[in-house]
Amino acid sequence: MSRRRQHVVGPAPGGQRWFPLLLLLLALLDLRTELLLLRDHVTVTALSYAIRHHALAITVLCAMPSLWRRYGPSGQE
Repeated sequence: MSRRRQHVVGPAPGGQRWFPLLLLLLALLDLRTELLLLRDHVTVTALSYAIRHHALAITVLCAMPSLWRRYGPSGQE
């Protein structure tokens, strides 16, 4: 009977903790104009425009909890 090794994804090494913060910063910089417009006038059109024309930034923002669990502080140190 062969044994299969399972690869468990744990916290990343300490040198990679900046990665989710960099992605968050870049996503917010990409969305800064849209966020200012949405702050002034929240409309369905403005919201749909922001989502359609900034899909990567929206995806990064939606993936932040997972990225933070993967690259963030582990609490084991």
